[in-house]
Amino acid sequence: MLTPEEALLVLIDPQEKLVQALFESERLVKNLVVLLKAAQVFKVPILATTQYRKGLGDYVPQVKEVLGETEILDKVEFSIFKNAEIVAKIKAQDRSVLVMCGAETHICVYQSVVSALEAGYSAVVVADATSSRSPENFRYGLDRMRDIGAAVVSTEMLIYEWLGQAGTPAFKELLPYVKNL
Repeated sequence: MLTPEEALLVLIDPQEKLVQALFESERLVKNLVVLLKAAQVFKVPILATTQYRKGLGDYVPQVKEVLGETEILDKVEFSIFKNAEIVAKIKAQDRSVLVMCGAETHICVYQSVVSALEAGYSAVVVADATSSRSPENFRYGLDRMRDIGAAVVSTEMLIYEWLGQAGTPAFKELLPYVKNL
């Protein structure tokens, strides 16, 4: 079971111009917001990236609002591990499991998962908190990541795994969010 203490949440590129072109974009944004809330409740560090912010814009407002003052690192590389500044930030967190979410499933999320596994990290992909422009590429990306050894979970699965039990303050705080998943 994955614990919050070993996890780093990696939020990949949920930018305005990209998200509007994605398959089931409303599902993506809703689940990203819930996932970020859960990370904050469990004090899981968040690493946030954009892909060429100048061209694809800033984060969608709903996600940016929940992130608050979290630093967002810009990149042009598809894999986060091809960017030295991002790699340094990942290493500084000293976490063994990278929990990946964002866009696009079959490009930046996929390539980041491949690189994470090659670098010796465990990778967890939150399937319903990722998307691609087409449903086919979304499914192919998830299938490929599972095939190479990433765990593929849902937002609700991950939150309940982190919770471990009902009746805790974290459970009470997150219950209104998971009821709407």
